Amino acid sequence: MTSSKANRSGGFPLPLRPLTLALALGLGLASSGVALAQSNATGVIFGQAAPGETIHIESLQTGLKRDLTADAQGRYRAASLPIGTYTVSLVKDGKVVDSRNDVQTTISSGTEVSFSANAANAQTLGAVQVVGNVLPAIDVSSVDSRAVLTADQLAKLPIARTSISSIALLAPGTTPAARGYGNALSFGGSSASENAYYINGFSATNPLTGVSSRQLPYDAIDQEQVLIGGYGAEYGRSTGGVINVVTKRGTNQWKGDIQAFWSPSDLAQQPRNVYRRNGTLYQVGNAFSPRDRDEIQYSGSIGGALIKDKLFFFGAADAVRQTDVAYGTQSNNSTVQNDTNKITRWLTKFDWNITDNHIVEFTAIGDDETTDSQIYGYNYSTLSNTGYKGHQYTKNYNGTQTNGTPGGNIYIGHYTGYITDDLTVNAMYGKSRSDHIQSITGAGGTPCPAITDNRAIAATNPAPSCQFGATTTLRPGSQDRTNGWSFNIEYRLGSHDFRGGMDNYILRATWGSAPVTGTGWRYFDLGSGQAITQRLTNLGLDPALYNPASFANGYYAESTGLSTGTSARTAQRSEFIEDHWQLTDRWNIYLGLRNEQFTNYNGVGAAYAKERNQLDPRLGFAWDVYGDSSLKVYGNAGRYHLGLPTSVAVRGAGPSTFPSTYYSFTSIDPVTGVPQGLSVGAPWSQTFYNNGANGTPPDARTVSVKDLKTYYQDEYILGFDKQLANNWTVGAKAMFRVLRNLIDDDCDSRPIQAWGDAHGMSAAVAAGIANSTQCWLYNPGNANTFILSPAAGQYFEVPLTAKEIGEPKAKRRYYMLDLYAEHQFSDKWYAKVEYTFSRSYGNSEGQLDSDIVQADVSTTESWDAPELMENTNGPLANDQTHQLRILGVYQPTPEWRLSTVTRIASGTPISCIGARPESAGGDPVGYQAAYFWCNGKPAPRGSYGRTPWTYTINLSAAWQPAFLDHKLTLSADVFNLLGKQRITQLNETCEDPSGNTTINCFRPRSFQDPRYVRLGARYDFSL
Repeated sequence: MTSSKANRSGGFPLPLRPLTLALALGLGLASSGVALAQSNATGVIFGQAAPGETIHIESLQTGLKRDLTADAQGRYRAASLPIGTYTVSLVKDGKVVDSRNDVQTTISSGTEVSFSANAANAQTLGAVQVVGNVLPAIDVSSVDSRAVLTADQLAKLPIARTSISSIALLAPGTTPAARGYGNALSFGGSSASENAYYINGFSATNPLTGVSSRQLPYDAIDQEQVLIGGYGAEYGRSTGGVINVVTKRGTNQWKGDIQAFWSPSDLAQQPRNVYRRNGTLYQVGNAFSPRDRDEIQYSGSIGGALIKDKLFFFGAADAVRQTDVAYGTQSNNSTVQNDTNKITRWLTKFDWNITDNHIVEFTAIGDDETTDSQIYGYNYSTLSNTGYKGHQYTKNYNGTQTNGTPGGNIYIGHYTGYITDDLTVNAMYGKSRSDHIQSITGAGGTPCPAITDNRAIAATNPAPSCQFGATTTLRPGSQDRTNGWSFNIEYRLGSHDFRGGMDNYILRATWGSAPVTGTGWRYFDLGSGQAITQRLTNLGLDPALYNPASFANGYYAESTGLSTGTSARTAQRSEFIEDHWQLTDRWNIYLGLRNEQFTNYNGVGAAYAKERNQLDPRLGFAWDVYGDSSLKVYGNAGRYHLGLPTSVAVRGAGPSTFPSTYYSFTSIDPVTGVPQGLSVGAPWSQTFYNNGANGTPPDARTVSVKDLKTYYQDEYILGFDKQLANNWTVGAKAMFRVLRNLIDDDCDSRPIQAWGDAHGMSAAVAAGIANSTQCWLYNPGNANTFILSPAAGQYFEVPLTAKEIGEPKAKRRYYMLDLYAEHQFSDKWYAKVEYTFSRSYGNSEGQLDSDIVQADVSTTESWDAPELMENTNGPLANDQTHQLRILGVYQPTPEWRLSTVTRIASGTPISCIGARPESAGGDPVGYQAAYFWCNGKPAPRGSYGRTPWTYTINLSAAWQPAFLDHKLTLSADVFNLLGKQRITQLNETCEDPSGNTTINCFRPRSFQDPRYVRLGARYDFSL
């Protein structure tokens, strides 16, 4: 689908039926042993002792206790334990004969605590030595690829306290998404909308588009787990990664902290200005790095026991205020705005240990982000403002339809029941809601239209404009909501740990936008006149009607603007079953099967896309090579499905209006920039509706092809972890992903009409096309059956082969090799060095199109017509071949601490997008300069080089004076120490509709953030 800027592949498919049969057989087996499964918000402790011995597990923080009996093989398992530290003791005849202290559980992971036979034979505590937590660094029970960061690490490392995605960027296989999508990430070559986010077991993923998530106070995070791949059947709705956060909770000791962080503008590097390739200044500062940025943050938390060992409270809050000055682009209507950005986040959590066997939790989270902008005119010649123009206010809205700042409130209830030693039940219910607001108030009353000047003359004499702020306004009443529940059962039977469960989420969104004045204006050079003749052709008129004399000044103007708006909902359900099978003492086999179900509804409640029984088999193994947890070899293979986002209903299944009208003109209004002397009534000045979007709500049955297949990919991982002497662990893993099926929209009615002509149904097909949006959700590269409705209540099918549709097979492949070495904290230091080599290539990034930062998720312009897919196979926009990450902490004394987070990465590919020349067939679908053609020649994706390497070094120094018992921490963090503001993305649209090179060709779109300093003070206290 054309963007609002007007502007089953082959491989090695998983053997689904044999694997499903293997799962069924595996789930039916029973023998002795232990396996390790757990909820996505808890951890597990497992190990060995003498058969029949009692294992006592106790949290000294909350008083939670569990007693378990080792089975006939001497194995035990405590599942679904709240995240925290525990003492694990071996009890004989009512007395502790051995114990391990400070046993830390981690999210969805197993921690092994085993006792020797000698300990079991001891008669008294004095017979053995009670030791601290000396546990294996390698979790031999897991088969996936993960990284876990704890609250302690988050407090010590210099990380931007902006979002949970900032933390996840420390994990291998992640790359920053295009800046226009907000603070979002790409995992394993997938687009930024393909990740899943959880907070305390509840899905916090953006319910509108899937881009980014709701946030929480930074210091409320107890642990953040990043699953890069290979995750179990409990997880779904992701073909990228999973970010899983568990929050802190109160303990028996009341304690808290107060903090302040200040990033002064006087210690910040000014951002780079944007220059065009011809050397002319485009913008002071840039779109993502305003000047004179000053930020102050106040944070605090407190937690403790309302009733000792029974009822606990924890609360945390962040209040951030940031001011900056943002300059608009240089034009006859340049602006400068003074921004005040405010972020307010809070969390409260109650934990009730009803008994040691029954736990209830309640979490409430708030997340609001507002921007208040006072906008002034700005004269680039005199470097001064020219008077107040107006005011813009936004709340929980980043200015694009992808909206990477969804915000809002979340409420989560969770129950854990340890019914028996072998049976555990988890149940969760949650809900969230967010309101999105945008208002624009002009000082002069009537707002002005957006003016875009693409003419060569614009470099020195651009068209004037009185427009300010955003060019579109968000629909009043925009909001989104999520309601969801899950229910899981874990049951241990011999050597099998079975888990099964289901969940159900309903996502609702009211959304839409329109041009500020109903339309915008764009100016172009006439050139050869190709754009006019193509428009005549698209209108069904004779291109010979074009007369160059009608464009005496050599220019033409386009009136255009996309208006959307609807309310929609998406139903997501799933069921899963899995078995962690301890085949032998050294081999752990994982078998899982997930069933995904998605239904998308339009604004009147009619289903326009429905996918049922989307089966995801998962298979994995972990081999404890020496039986002492010092070397693990693991691997997995799995299938992962992804549904359509709710936002598709806004554009693809909702009423949209996208008119485009070409005019010749005689002059330009010197204030508003609107063309005058328009060629009203000229044949080329008839209105053309892009994608057929004429404001008519589509019939839900005609929005998608019949039997639409779900978006899914297959993944394979093989790796090892090895524990070395002196607290070192090294490892490597290889990953391969292949996209098997894609959902996008096809906006090319020519093959459908050709079918009608060939089957004597020309008139009926033409009427059916006219009554549709002229875009259909479909599976590119496959045979598809389109449904048309020539009149109300009448339907017929148009079956087309892949060859008749003319699109290539969707292709996205990703492979990665990751190597790491990690030194656990000892001898005063911690370090992790990780190198990742990866390639992401094909003809589709997935649900998004980062080349043009398109906001229409799953309805990109890429697949709208076969011509748009010419020359598109190559390295994808999120491909960063080399990445080096270094994490380090050095604490020479208890008072001083130094740390670093360093990321070095190679650049991303550069493409050239332009007009398709008449020699190749021109622009048959009216998309203007949207083709992988430049200078009249094919311009294969990624063939114009790469952006430069980026070097981001963040350093931190902290002082905790002994005379205050180390309760006070004074810190200084420097971000981007080298101050290298390298280009991270270019504007790749390089031609106008007539094939002329635009002045903004390869203009920088985004840079690394400039260097800044964060000064901090924190005081920890106990009550």
